[in-house]
Amino acid sequence: MNPELKIAEIKRYCNSVTKYSRYKTREVFIGDIALGGNNPIRIQSMTTTDTMDTTGTVEQTIRMVNAGCEYVRITAPSLKEAENLRVIKQELKKRGYDVPLIADIHFTPNAAELAARIVEKVRVNPGNYIDKKKFQVLEYTDNEYQKEIERIRERFTPLVKICKEYGTAMRIGTNHGSLSDRIMSRFGDTPLGMVESALEFLRICVDENYHNIVLSMKSSNPQVMVQAYRLLINKMEAEGMNYPLHLGVTEAGGGEDGRIKSAAGIGTLLEDGIGDTIRVSLTEDPEFEAPVAISLAKRYEGREKHAPVKEIEDYPIDPFAYTRRNSFELLNLGAGNVPVVVADYSHSGLQKPEDLLAVGYDYNAETDKWNMSDAAADYVFLGNHTPAFDLPHGMRGIYNYETWKALANKERAYPLVAPEFYLSGKSEALFGFLSLGMNDLNGDMIQALKSDKMTILVLETTNLHGMAEQRRAFAELINNGIENPVIIKRKYDYLSVEEFTLYASTDLCGLLIDGLGDGVWAQVNNPSLITNEDVNRVIFGLLQAARVRISKTEYIACPSCGRTLFDLQETTEMIRKRTYHLKGVKIAIMGCIVNGPGEMADADYGYVGSGPGRITLYRGKEIIKRNVPTESAVDELIGLIREDDKWVEMP
Repeated sequence: MNPELKIAEIKRYCNSVTKYSRYKTREVFIGDIALGGNNPIRIQSMTTTDTMDTTGTVEQTIRMVNAGCEYVRITAPSLKEAENLRVIKQELKKRGYDVPLIADIHFTPNAAELAARIVEKVRVNPGNYIDKKKFQVLEYTDNEYQKEIERIRERFTPLVKICKEYGTAMRIGTNHGSLSDRIMSRFGDTPLGMVESALEFLRICVDENYHNIVLSMKSSNPQVMVQAYRLLINKMEAEGMNYPLHLGVTEAGGGEDGRIKSAAGIGTLLEDGIGDTIRVSLTEDPEFEAPVAISLAKRYEGREKHAPVKEIEDYPIDPFAYTRRNSFELLNLGAGNVPVVVADYSHSGLQKPEDLLAVGYDYNAETDKWNMSDAAADYVFLGNHTPAFDLPHGMRGIYNYETWKALANKERAYPLVAPEFYLSGKSEALFGFLSLGMNDLNGDMIQALKSDKMTILVLETTNLHGMAEQRRAFAELINNGIENPVIIKRKYDYLSVEEFTLYASTDLCGLLIDGLGDGVWAQVNNPSLITNEDVNRVIFGLLQAARVRISKTEYIACPSCGRTLFDLQETTEMIRKRTYHLKGVKIAIMGCIVNGPGEMADADYGYVGSGPGRITLYRGKEIIKRNVPTESAVDELIGLIREDDKWVEMP
């Protein structure tokens, strides 16, 4: 992107990249509960029961509503399930629950047309609602492409007219992995392809004067998901549209990793005021999803009151494509190095080698050697403490300046200095770390940094809207040609582990996804609640979610629904236990063909339910083995990984 462009002239995707305010969308009613406009961020989830199990679906829906869901989605893969939505709705009303229901449709327009007469909203996936994806590379002339659009119009318009007649809302929900062959042929497997896939359907709705529409751009890759939503807003604005947005990272998985991935994508967009309703997709019972979504949304109540952050006139960051900020290399930071991790031991210091076990270093007293894990911190901040033993060779120490100055052995030891001391020129260090806030980036500081090739910046913030303030600082550095490596530092006070997981993943991934940051440092001021092990685990998890540092196996697991053909939670855990040590390998675990090759997007291997007791195995999006018995499917999966020379024995 041309750095000469003014903020008003760049590709717009939110109200402001520095001042928090909700992006204003048109109001849409789902039953009696409206979203968009001035309404609060709505919370929703999806049942995992068989839709024909009326009692089970009703009881699960009630648990979801009691957990905080304002809308409940139920799969309707065929006419019989669509018809049973009527029974489910009646039973819920008998029990005193009038929650709006959403029918989830993929391949069956007739089921969607029936459901639209029964429930308050239908969800269609433009990648497979009319098109049948065959993973073929086709070339379309402009005339052939237009004929395909007319074919879609002919098949899709009846549903639009039914929704308009019955006052039913619709979500046009694009998924990264299920783009049609037509879209793939023209736009590729890209955020732009995701956006255009939705716009094809949206334009038909607009032509029919139907506007009760919500849009989503889901991906299991938070980076792709964020770029797609931003681009969608940009494209809608160009056509005079402002439909509300449903946020979600699809197939995020379960446990902490699922929460990190969800926060990385959803939280990054919420930071910019984007999003009208949230669904957190976890491989867990759906009533556990709503509290996570509520925690993410609640953080923005009162965010408008943050300390002012000056607008960026020359915005040098491309919000629609990942480009890492240029930085030169110092120590092991910057340039082509993966972002480093700083472990903070300034509260306790280091008394014995075992203290470093929490951040990935295991000391063997018999051999006097250190073993280092793939998730080992690169630096340790000790503040005014000196360690009681020599640090392992894979780790460097950072100290407050006076403590560093008094060290007898300064090998792999570096000082952290304050801005005033840095500008005084009194530091005796060759390499140093400079603690820097947005307000410190004045004229004198900028001039000093322009000629300084020996200082690593530690970017801090105390602003309530801290991610935006730090983004403003990065823009200032870029626009002034300052390429020193930057460590992003955030402080967290008195949070639970889950709150820290969600907030840190939001704050840090919000910058990392845009290519900003050469290292991360999270400081918690309640070590009795959040341990160094907790912090280190979350930090490496969020680096992986942002796709900037891979340290472990990644699991892309759908959250289960009524289409699922096996116990997803149990199967995911079984596969995880046998493959967790395969660093960098991505394994997708999908309950059915709907969440099959398309939804797996960028996975290396896929384990997909194809029938009762039967599994189909994929390499990428290619089917390798069909109808594998469930009892031997994990062994067959591991055999496939071995064939590709990606298997290593467990340590």
